[in-house]
Amino acid sequence: MESKTLERSRPEADEATVTSGPNATAAVPGRFGAYGGRYVPETLMAALHELDAAYAEAQQDPSFSKELADLLHHYAGRPTPLYFAARLTEMLGGARIYLKREDLLHTGAHKINNCLGQGLLARRMGKKRIIAETGAGQHGVATATVCALFGMECIIYMGEEDMRRQELNVFRMRLLGAEVRGVSSGSATLKDAINEAMRDWVTNVRTTHYLLGSVLGAHPYPTMVRDFHRVIGIEARRQILEAEGRLPSAVLACVGGGSNAIGAFFEFIPDKDVRLIGVEAGGRGQALGEHASRFQGGSPGVLQGTYSYVLQDDAGQISNTHSVSAGLDYASVGPEHAALHDSGRAEYVAASDADALNATLKIARTEGILPALESAHAIAEAIRIAPKMNRDDILLVNLSGRGDKDMGILTRELNLQGA
Repeated sequence: MESKTLERSRPEADEATVTSGPNATAAVPGRFGAYGGRYVPETLMAALHELDAAYAEAQQDPSFSKELADLLHHYAGRPTPLYFAARLTEMLGGARIYLKREDLLHTGAHKINNCLGQGLLARRMGKKRIIAETGAGQHGVATATVCALFGMECIIYMGEEDMRRQELNVFRMRLLGAEVRGVSSGSATLKDAINEAMRDWVTNVRTTHYLLGSVLGAHPYPTMVRDFHRVIGIEARRQILEAEGRLPSAVLACVGGGSNAIGAFFEFIPDKDVRLIGVEAGGRGQALGEHASRFQGGSPGVLQGTYSYVLQDDAGQISNTHSVSAGLDYASVGPEHAALHDSGRAEYVAASDADALNATLKIARTEGILPALESAHAIAEAIRIAPKMNRDDILLVNLSGRGDKDMGILTRELNLQGA
């Protein structure tokens, strides 16, 4: 279920442009300037209104916030450390590099923040059947984990290409009790998994909550998922002030749908001297279909419920994408990132497959840390710019996940058998 529009058929922007930041008030809920909104079948509108109302009510309920905070601390393992990468910094020269260690969370990535929040919300709404999509598998694992914790039925949609690339996470989901449904249509990756999850939701909307994994889709998902990940930036801001007595020169994060990045960026948006750098998947080339860099090769359009930047051809057909990392292999990006891009508040660059693989090797052998290939894209940009910066500059990189899941890919790509 996907709607495809060209830039020339762009929806009219709301009269009130919605700014983005901790102190911003959204005059038009669900809009980030021209971006966002709800582009879904009428069948899903009641479910989205129900979810929106339930989330607004939960936000005002101290017991909801307390239970979520307790779970994030005692179950997920927050706060995560902010680690100074001393050897990497020394090797590169220039800026001091800090890593926000989301990879140390339970299940191995930032995804558990959002899954715990939405799991509590689904329970509050009386929904006992949970569906989700996953690309790299980390959102699927986190969803399956939360469903096991709360005693909920769990169905995960995953492209068959991603199932092949992320076989370990498929085993983990099944071990946790989830049913993993392979999707063979299209490119058999994340976009196609979302399509199937949305079809399921249309059919089973009364009993089912769709636990969407990124700041994508129709309102309220982009705002709600961002809010559940704000804890990343809240902690990082406090931690860097404690460590250095000042804010970083730049905050870097990889951007697929964009949840870990918006979580890391959000608390720093009012701090104009702090650069916000999102790193997309540059893949293996600049031609359409060879990368997943929406801000380098995309244009505004509608995909899977929201209006944002989309990789599409001249006829408005959604392009195939490529990345060595399954979690960045998506044709669109969260609408709040689109607004931050257009306003100039955040900058978006691309790191190639080769850059990400090289960054993985460097940080593994200097810091003893194996990052997810998604996170390695952000590390690659830090490696590129740090030597050009002063020694009193600070780079804060969100290390969104760990790389255990990528060992098969790394073994093939880096020829590690003889290493």
